[in-house]
Amino acid sequence: MNSISRFTDLDALRTRWAIYWDTVMVPHYRRYWMLWVALLAGIVGFNANFTLAINVSESLPDHVYLVVKGETVPKRGEYVAFRWAGGGGYPAGLSFVKQVRGLPGDRVEITDRNFFVNGEFVGLAKERSKKGQPLALGPAGIIPPGHFYAYAPHKDSLDSRYAITGWVSMANVSGRAIPIF
Repeated sequence: MNSISRFTDLDALRTRWAIYWDTVMVPHYRRYWMLWVALLAGIVGFNANFTLAINVSESLPDHVYLVVKGETVPKRGEYVAFRWAGGGGYPAGLSFVKQVRGLPGDRVEITDRNFFVNGEFVGLAKERSKKGQPLALGPAGIIPPGHFYAYAPHKDSLDSRYAITGWVSMANVSGRAIPIF
């Protein structure tokens, strides 16, 4: 194929696209412009108030969560999305979803790597990660103001049982997470 036929083929393609655009797409957009504007406004409005969080691990029973942005005062037992501080192979700013098990003023106790919040068992902390690295225990004592105990039921969950997560600052909460499926 010589250079002249390549340009001719490209010109023919441009001409076909221009004809298709003028005869099919322009009339479509003119006829349904309100639908397209409403769809775009709906997407912008949704994104301003909500986002989707996908749980790619087995740490929680659900895999997709609707995050309601701005609801930053978590309640015990509900799921929250928060920005990860960084570490453990995860970059800072990544969104994590966990359940709130302890609030400011609650007591966290550790007995033989077993964690208790207000006397209720919440999990056993492993000694080593899946990759064999030692895991330091998370904090114990009274949860300070502006923090909460993050929990997930899976034995391998990276939650407040471990120092790398610790007590999560409420300033890092991006919203309430509602399980979808």
